[in-house]
Amino acid sequence: MDQGRQVFAADLLERYAAKGRGVITCMAAGNDVIVLGTSKGWVIRHDFGVGDSYDIDLSAGRPGEQSIHRVFVDPGGSHCIATIVGSGGADTFYTHAKWTKPRILSRLKGLVVNAVAWNRQQITEAATREVILGTDNGQLYEIAVDEKDKREKYIKPLFELAELPEAIMGLQMETAILNSGTRYYVMAVTPTRLYSFTGIGSLETVFASYLDRAVHFMELPGEIPNSELHFFIKQRRAVHFAWLSGAGIYHGGLNFGSQHSSPNGDENFVENKALLDYTKLSNGAEVVKPSSMAVSEFHFLLLIGNKVKVVNRISEQIIEELQFDQASDSSSRGIIGLCSDATAGLFYAYDQNSIFQVSVNDEGRDMWKVYLDLKEYAAALANSRDPLQRDQVYLVQAEAAFTSRDFLRAASFYAKINYILSFEEITLKFISVSEQDALRTFLLRKLDNLAKDDKCQITMISTWATELYLDKINRLLLEDDTALENRNSEYQSIIKEFRAFLSDCKDVLDEVTTMRLLESYGRVEELVYFAGLKGQYEIVVHYYIQQGEAKKALEVLRKPAVPIDLQYKFAPDLVTLDAYETVESWMASNNLNPRKLIPAMMRYSNEPHAKNETHEVIKYLEFCVHRLHNEDPGIHNLLLSLYAKQEDDSSLLRFLQCKFGKGRENGPDFFYDPKYALRLCLKEKRMRACVHIYGMMSMHEEAVALALQVDPELAMAEADKVEDDEDLRKKLWLMVAKHVIEQEKGTKRENIRKAIAFLKETDGLLKIEDILPFFPDFALIDDFKEAICSSLEDYNKQIEQLKQEMNDATHGADNIRNDISALAQRYAVIDRDEECGAEYILDLQKQVTLLGSEARRESNGGMTDESITSMNPADKLRSQLDDAVASECPFCGDLMIREISLPFVLPEEAQQVTSWEIKPQNLGNQRSFSLPV
Repeated sequence: MDQGRQVFAADLLERYAAKGRGVITCMAAGNDVIVLGTSKGWVIRHDFGVGDSYDIDLSAGRPGEQSIHRVFVDPGGSHCIATIVGSGGADTFYTHAKWTKPRILSRLKGLVVNAVAWNRQQITEAATREVILGTDNGQLYEIAVDEKDKREKYIKPLFELAELPEAIMGLQMETAILNSGTRYYVMAVTPTRLYSFTGIGSLETVFASYLDRAVHFMELPGEIPNSELHFFIKQRRAVHFAWLSGAGIYHGGLNFGSQHSSPNGDENFVENKALLDYTKLSNGAEVVKPSSMAVSEFHFLLLIGNKVKVVNRISEQIIEELQFDQASDSSSRGIIGLCSDATAGLFYAYDQNSIFQVSVNDEGRDMWKVYLDLKEYAAALANSRDPLQRDQVYLVQAEAAFTSRDFLRAASFYAKINYILSFEEITLKFISVSEQDALRTFLLRKLDNLAKDDKCQITMISTWATELYLDKINRLLLEDDTALENRNSEYQSIIKEFRAFLSDCKDVLDEVTTMRLLESYGRVEELVYFAGLKGQYEIVVHYYIQQGEAKKALEVLRKPAVPIDLQYKFAPDLVTLDAYETVESWMASNNLNPRKLIPAMMRYSNEPHAKNETHEVIKYLEFCVHRLHNEDPGIHNLLLSLYAKQEDDSSLLRFLQCKFGKGRENGPDFFYDPKYALRLCLKEKRMRACVHIYGMMSMHEEAVALALQVDPELAMAEADKVEDDEDLRKKLWLMVAKHVIEQEKGTKRENIRKAIAFLKETDGLLKIEDILPFFPDFALIDDFKEAICSSLEDYNKQIEQLKQEMNDATHGADNIRNDISALAQRYAVIDRDEECGAEYILDLQKQVTLLGSEARRESNGGMTDESITSMNPADKLRSQLDDAVASECPFCGDLMIREISLPFVLPEEAQQVTSWEIKPQNLGNQRSFSLPV
């Protein structure tokens, strides 16, 4: 215990507190209020909170000497109960802080009240709620007082000690509100027994239940000046109790959160019970029992003689002795008693005239050491105030475990020490005894206790722990040959633990260093596991491929965090290892570029495959082309090349005939390279495919020529595809005809019949004379008689048709010449009074308009036969109007308009104009010419 400063200090509070009303006989305190009872029947109330004080005389009207036997005040300092004893018997009074006159509790007349239990949880300034009174004859009563009623609400007898009718000397109550009702726990003491009552309901029903069952009590016989019962209250809850009994101080904890049934069926909330023997307080001298007691959180204040000995409740050691500065006139009686103010956290002592205050100064500051000395480590830690104190608790535990060779437990405690031992000192302890497991445990626990800011230290410790794990794994393999197969072996357990460690420390371990460690110890699986944790997926995939685990490798590659380039990098190995799973993975991915998978697909395609085996690359390429609508020429070329290598060319032909781009406007028919396709098909001797490609490239002659080598029917189909070039179409059919004629191996007449039948298939495009050159010169004309005659008849019909057309043309030419001659002589006579045709047209237009409006008015009344016939003149007018518009007006027509710009003398008439010129004659020189007649 720190002797530098006192935990408890005693000071004089009030020297003449009785105010001349006799001497002090009893005292109670609550909420900075002190209530005194005097030998002359006065109750004196000191309210230190507001600095107020007043006296109440309870002896008024009572004969003889009267003395206050006991006085009680509630924790709030508002309610007061006092018992006065004199020659006239005993009376009990109740008074409120606001009252000036007390109220007698008439039903308690003659009863000496020794103890009161307040309902601390529910009491208020205005109402007491349930209050239990304990009397000198072993009876318990329940009362309740409401301040505004000016009297008690009720007084009920609860219980009476029948077996051993001793005086109730101390009484405490604890309540709690539960779903099922209010739970009461009542503790009462007599000079030799401690009783406990518990139950749910009302106080009346709880105590009534003990009529049918035994009361739970603890008996400690012995003489004691004053049996007392105290609860230590913390945050309005009872935490522990103490009974000042004849045999010692019986004390223990109160835990109302747990429920432990006692042998008689009651719930017992008492735990950690102990008895402090008075001999421990005497130091070998005569045992003097305390006359009064008060209870703090960790100490007992025991009044022995005129001194208060402060005893630590846990260690049972006297830590201090308090002396009181008493007046000379009161020293004969000495200190009478102690009381506590749980609300204010103060203690008081009193003699006949004075009140002394006992204050507490951080009584728990050294409790960690007390608990540590008693090896109650959890309590020591709970009461430690700083890291150094906690370190000392951990150190004691660690040293004890190390001494007992429980190295793993010692390692856990050493790891919690931060100040009083260095990291190096602790590690050397384990190294010196060759305890690597304990050292590893220490490092792991140290990691848990380090702050996140200690990055350098965390990384170094993690790396050291990694090496220790690897060393442990190797030692286990050397010690146990069956460790690899036995799933329940320590080896398998440490592997699992090591992987969990790698997962936890992946962000603090140095990646390169850790991988080198794992590699140097040959722990490939753990290397792969750590690589996966660090995002080194290339290492992971490479390992799985080496192990033949294509499915696992693909699962890694499909993770969102894995770079897409790894898919392309490992595609050749994966498709070779497991083509089906690889292609299924490719098809399930939506972000692959099939072009970058071409090297892998070509590698797979170059390997031999069984005839009945599904070609996985073709499956993927078909997926790209038909499902993904891929337009990459490389993909289409590769698929075409794989089709070309198949024995059956049906897939190749379907592919060539598929119009891939027709889904779009002006989309192309194909995306592969036709020249490459042609070279490939020629190389693989896929002639039908070559024919299709030639035709697609508009190389129809080559297509027909090649088709004739494969199938004349195919050649005919190719020749028939040309529709917009008649000459080319005829040329292609001639190629087919020549081949057919030259390839026929039957008799001559049969060949000729087949050739003539072939002519019919051309729908008249070829005639007999077109194919005659293909027959040998020695063929007889009689064999072609029918075909030649048919052809000649066709020519004769054509000649006759041409003759008719020529006659029609000649007749038409004569008519045209006659019309030209007639036009040259045509003229028109125009009167000078004749009006312009435009005035005639306007007149016709007005007449048509008038007739049209009349027809509409008649049609509104209904259509009749007369209205139909009346439309004929309008039709006539329209016809005349059409003729007038179509004809040319001599005054304003095109001819007249054109002639406006023409000169009177045309250029070609210049010579004639010259001839009209009149020249002046020189009469003087006039000569005469003779004109021949």
